[in-house]
Amino acid sequence: MTTATLPPAPPRGAPGCCGPAATGAADPDAARELARTFKALADPTRVQLLAIVAAQEGQEACVCDLTGPVGLSQPTVSHHLKILVDAGLLTREQRGRWAYYSLVPGALARVARSLTETAGS
Repeated sequence: MTTATLPPAPPRGAPGCCGPAATGAADPDAARELARTFKALADPTRVQLLAIVAAQEGQEACVCDLTGPVGLSQPTVSHHLKILVDAGLLTREQRGRWAYYSLVPGALARVARSLTETAGS
């Protein structure tokens, strides 16, 4: 078996092998907001719920229609939906006994744009 050897590090003060490191840092508030959104999307059930709502006509679904596709109880689904609402991805409207969830217009595009802007800072 052969072992790979790494090339020697450049001497101190010598130019690095890559271009200069990015000097701008992401705005801390924007980074926190983006992290909260990604934390909400880090759960496969929440990604599935968001996709189901987004695929519905009018991008709206009743919580009663969301339990079956994910195979979870209504309280568990409601908990996941609340996290998506808190992250600004869905809105919630109470209609009588049931809660209806809608995709926030432009929410997914905003997440993509925020990531691009944060990475480019």
